[in-house]
Amino acid sequence: MRKIFVLIALACSLLVCAAAQAAQITDVKWGVNKEEVLRFVVDLTDNAGYAVDIEGSVLNLTVNASKGSQVAAQGNVKSTLATSYQVVDKEHYTIVRVPLRQSLSESHYKSFTLKQDAQTNRPFRVVLDIMPAQRSVKAPTQSSVKAPAQTTAPVVSNRPVVSSRPTRPAAKKPAVTQPSTPAKSTASAAQSGTSVKSSTAAVKQPMPAPTETKQTTITSKKETKQPEKDKEKKEVKNSTSPKVVNASSKQTKIVGNGKFRTSGGLSGKIITLDAGHGGSDPGAIGSDGTKEKNITLAITKAVKELLEKKGAKVYMTRTTDVDVYGPNASDADELQARVNVGEKYNSDLFVSLHINSSVNKNVGGFSTYYYPKTSNDLRIAKSIQDQLTANFGVDDLGVRQANFYVIKRISMPATLVEMCFISNEKELVLMKGKWFQNKTARLIAAGIEKYFA
Repeated sequence: MRKIFVLIALACSLLVCAAAQAAQITDVKWGVNKEEVLRFVVDLTDNAGYAVDIEGSVLNLTVNASKGSQVAAQGNVKSTLATSYQVVDKEHYTIVRVPLRQSLSESHYKSFTLKQDAQTNRPFRVVLDIMPAQRSVKAPTQSSVKAPAQTTAPVVSNRPVVSSRPTRPAAKKPAVTQPSTPAKSTASAAQSGTSVKSSTAAVKQPMPAPTETKQTTITSKKETKQPEKDKEKKEVKNSTSPKVVNASSKQTKIVGNGKFRTSGGLSGKIITLDAGHGGSDPGAIGSDGTKEKNITLAITKAVKELLEKKGAKVYMTRTTDVDVYGPNASDADELQARVNVGEKYNSDLFVSLHINSSVNKNVGGFSTYYYPKTSNDLRIAKSIQDQLTANFGVDDLGVRQANFYVIKRISMPATLVEMCFISNEKELVLMKGKWFQNKTARLIAAGIEKYFA
């Protein structure tokens, strides 16, 4: 009888210990965006409580989870806010300590949790954003780093990435240049996006858009992927199709018929392809001077050719090294010009192609972004991501939700594809070669074909 009691007590003890240690930290990542916001992301095997406090010049993030053996006890950070961090294991809880280089208060940081996402294969996460002293997270800003579900780009991801996109100054008199239809119907696709499925060609009131930054991973990234940051203007409806609406900028907004096809094969489908950056915007730049805008254009042209061989009608936002709206245009004008191309031709799909960049030179791989306007935005992103990651020996950074201007503001299903990292020396060598460019184009075209199957 005593033996049975002892066994039961032992079993209960083990269950209690297991419950107490149910959550474990599997990774700690960091990233910085162009506004110098430093973000830490703690990956967990299960949901866990946490707390944040400032102790002198040290910011502490305490998480009720044990530290996994694979998690480094310390790491370096490239930021104006900190140069390092420590992960202190307290057995049943763990503290991420960040020695600060600036005197900050509670108004300069915010934290939140992210649920596990089976669709994108991402774990439970605790996120901590630290703002520079001149900024306050409690002030109503339009920073590119926002809490998920509302962020302009999923700043949380498998690895840190920094935004390197130069912000264009708003031109006083932007050239009134609308994307023209390149000869032989080679024109058009706006920067990436996901679409809103709507049975009507509704023109939605423009929403204020945060300054777009290119991101990925904790991350952010250079590029004309820009969250929206325009003031709303009055709609001016036109009786002719397509409808035109005054944008917050001097650029006019074109709105298509709101109809798009998602099945039945490639033949006859209208697809807009957007080669990221171009003209005065080089995008990310590699260590040897390679410019993102040139790589994206080469691959986009190859995708166009492959899709047309299958019977699709393909337009490009640009077919040469030019700005779509005009040199030195504001971000809003340039991004809207790309969206206009897809709307002008009542496209069934919009795909924007980009190259990623990170402060961490070891980060690499493919990722795709979508905005959940319709049930098809995630589907096209996954279709392309699956093709790329199944046929390349690089990291799968997953499918992520983002609030990028071109994928949010366009009315048809859309996705933005990040085709490896120009900051990664190995991937830089790859992307400059015809083999990589042609294979990437084939896989993207295959993902699009599968989407329409």
